[in-house]
Amino acid sequence: MKTTRTLVRLGGFTLVEIMIVVAIIGLLAAIAIPNFVKARSASQANSCINNLRQIDTAAQQVAFEKNKHAGDTLVYPDDLTPYIKLNATQQIPPCPAGGNYSLNPVGTQPSVSCSLGNTVTPAHSW
Repeated sequence: MKTTRTLVRLGGFTLVEIMIVVAIIGLLAAIAIPNFVKARSASQANSCINNLRQIDTAAQQVAFEKNKHAGDTLVYPDDLTPYIKLNATQQIPPCPAGGNYSLNPVGTQPSVSCSLGNTVTPAHSW
């Protein structure tokens, strides 16, 4: 009596197939990660510029209401707090990239600046 053997193939992957998948995932990550970093830095710069615009508007309102003249100084953030929408911690929103805001004397342009300024790309200047 003749017996035949049937080979049962398991449903696994070969090493070559796994290596190809890993290479494709690595290639996609190499393309995607720099774009995420660029989008994040652009978003931080836009948010910082928006904060600078709001702080500048508040500084102009304070100077007008308190009859400040060119060259007078304002105290940041104490003078501006009533004129700006505060964040959840009841403070003026900070620079999302970790910079610090400082007020320039009344009448100078810009009236507020970020410590990061032009040292990062894109620039945090208004």
